[in-house]
Amino acid sequence: MDQSTREETEKIELVIGKLLRVGVIISATVILIGMAMFIISGHSGYAGASHPTTPSAILSGVVALKPYAIMMLGLFLLILTPVLRVVVSIYAFFKEKDFLYTAITTVVLVILVIAMFIGYAG
Repeated sequence: MDQSTREETEKIELVIGKLLRVGVIISATVILIGMAMFIISGHSGYAGASHPTTPSAILSGVVALKPYAIMMLGLFLLILTPVLRVVVSIYAFFKEKDFLYTAITTVVLVILVIAMFIGYAG
């Protein structure tokens, strides 16, 4: 590995580290905002035991400032953080011309996406 490739790898590793930190901080902040709204208002924004289960229901609940939907958005962002890390890793391996790891990481991404759709459909 030559010097420029090593420097590029270090930059990508820093980006991945920042991505994980920022993702966790943003998701935790969104969850805390939703919890604070829930505590202050005393209700989730939904009747009875109902809650948003689809991305569109979560987004419409966030637009309507429903505390439970805001907490669900925070959880979605938390789940999305490692998925974005996999995407950045694919780019990093491709940039390093490490096609075996690029393929393996792409398979991992496909498995994650399939698992999300199975969870969404279930």
